[in-house]
Amino acid sequence: MIIAALNESGKIGRVLDKFPKDGRFEAIVVDDGSTDDTGDQARAHGAAVVLRHEQNRGVGAAIRTGFHCAQGRGRPYLALLAGDDQHVPSDLVGALDFALGRDLDYVQGSRWMRGGHVVGPSGGRAMGTRFYSLVFSMLVFRRITDATNGFRVFRTKILDDPSIDIDQDWLDRYELEPYLLYRTIRSHYRVVEYPVTVVYHAKGYTKMRGLRDWWRLFRPALLLRFGVKR
Repeated sequence: MIIAALNESGKIGRVLDKFPKDGRFEAIVVDDGSTDDTGDQARAHGAAVVLRHEQNRGVGAAIRTGFHCAQGRGRPYLALLAGDDQHVPSDLVGALDFALGRDLDYVQGSRWMRGGHVVGPSGGRAMGTRFYSLVFSMLVFRRITDATNGFRVFRTKILDDPSIDIDQDWLDRYELEPYLLYRTIRSHYRVVEYPVTVVYHAKGYTKMRGLRDWWRLFRPALLLRFGVKR
């Protein structure tokens, strides 16, 4: 399990304390240039590996570092989970069992499909994530109910596909996750959504700021759809 974390002191410990007691999972935390004690808390709360970027490089770059670490450790499946306590780590067990039972390549978490849940006040975020998912679905020619959800489980071998290049510089921030979902679907891997819970906290729930970061989510599908990027 990869957790990209930036200044998540007080949250990363809660995430790791909820980590499933299942030997199939290990927590790899990538501290993306935090100025607090995120890395120390991750170690204290049982992360198997804690990696650090000395300077903030972006969530995509942090996820990429975690992916490469997990590949080097021979993990057959990779999982992503938010470091800010938005996800329920126990959902990982069901998602992995779902992937194994159906021989799936990629499981995308969804709060909006039947069986998914939202805890706490969603406000305008619900409309934003639903609208984004609609646009993403139109561009990828496949209905995805929750394309912004950072919860996912997938086969590591996907990253060896030459048509999927996560090491491109333009994927350093919020672009990497929608890029990977888009490319996985368009490369005809077996991709299925799975119901998960997302917890909205009263404050500090996201590092996204304004239209610039929303554009970073939108542009991968747009650029890939029209052949501007690969």
